[in-house]
Amino acid sequence: MNIAELTEILEKEGCSCAIWGAGELTLCHRRGVADLYELLTSSPGKLRGALVADKIVGKGAAALMVIGGVSQVYAGVISDPALEMLHTGGVTVICGKRVPNIINREGTGICPVETLCLGCRTADECLPLIENFLKSRT
Repeated sequence: MNIAELTEILEKEGCSCAIWGAGELTLCHRRGVADLYELLTSSPGKLRGALVADKIVGKGAAALMVIGGVSQVYAGVISDPALEMLHTGGVTVICGKRVPNIINREGTGICPVETLCLGCRTADECLPLIENFLKSRT
């Protein structure tokens, strides 16, 4: 599997994210970072060296990918902070569209997870913020 094939699967399946890791395909359907976080915390081996095709990548998702050890990412839309986080983490990135920030679902401001992570210098600094955000939503 290569990143182009994975991107085709992303588009064909209509999922939010497609991951090829540990010889297995994982399709994610939830919005935001919930699926990536769950994978990182429950099956971290699936992200180590994985290829990821994602519709929208903000800084929070980028941080989870860096912590997980993802090797290559295709992002349909990526924020500048996410791109910087991935490059700093040594992840190869292909993107469709670059934007200054990911906008929230209502279109009224910056995505809440992107906002949480903006001041973080490292992926590890983002993790507890993302974890607390997700726990507050359940």
